[in-house]
Amino acid sequence: FRNWKRSKLFYQLSAYADYMGFVLTLNEGVKGKKFTSEYKVSETVEKLLDLLGTLDRWIDETPPVDQPSRFGNKAFRTWYAKLDQEAEALVSTVLPADKSAAAPEIAVYLKESVGNATRIDYGTGHEAAFAAFLCCLCKVGALRVDDQLAIVFQVFNKYLTVMRKLQKTYRMEPAGSQGVWGLDDFQFLPFIWGSSQFVDHPTLEPRHFLDERVVNEHQHEYMFLDCIKFINEMKTGPFAEHSNQLWNISAVPSWSKVNQGLVRMYKAECLEKFPVIQHFKFGSLLSIQSGKP
Repeated sequence: FRNWKRSKLFYQLSAYADYMGFVLTLNEGVKGKKFTSEYKVSETVEKLLDLLGTLDRWIDETPPVDQPSRFGNKAFRTWYAKLDQEAEALVSTVLPADKSAAAPEIAVYLKESVGNATRIDYGTGHEAAFAAFLCCLCKVGALRVDDQLAIVFQVFNKYLTVMRKLQKTYRMEPAGSQGVWGLDDFQFLPFIWGSSQFVDHPTLEPRHFLDERVVNEHQHEYMFLDCIKFINEMKTGPFAEHSNQLWNISAVPSWSKVNQGLVRMYKAECLEKFPVIQHFKFGSLLSIQSGKP
């Protein structure tokens, strides 16, 4: 594995093409679809849900410790040490038998996806590692094209649930947060895929996500609104003050424009920012080789 030190050139690598291709394929796949839409749930998806369920159970088994500092509870390091030790075995349960040799490489992305054990923080770089983890599972054939909806609606949604539990239990700091100027303290991808779900919706427009009644009524159908509900639960005060970028998005006239703008913002504010991408790992599946001729 190698780390990348020149984030502005990340987009020239084959890893970037593979990663963004994966993100955009899922973005297209969930367009206009609700959580309640019908879709296939494969054996691999079930195994991934079991894996995430294991991580969730470990949180219950590793309660926060008493410490002077309010943030960054050191029990997270105990929880992470368990994952560090078990990651390869967990990934092996998901892979087909003939792809078991890929477990050590893919496990690195799983370990990177839950936050930093030294700083006890979490941010969009860690989220990107989980998307890279899923991308690698696609590249080795464990996940397939017809798993697209289940990847977002089941696996990634479960990942969000576990990460929120980690954040709340261990009071994790936002990694590299831009404060109110960031899209969100911790996540970005669910806003991209969540906005795609709303494209061509007959009644709900971007301005409606500021309406708490709409959020409460539809959060179980749309990832974007589920994220807004979590923000509303965790933060107090005017929405325009604590989540300024999202508040600005509410003025965009259509969900398709929101979705296109968020993709551009993700590339510029996450994938081309050194503090976010400096820890991205490259191997045989997501290669550091140039993707341009």
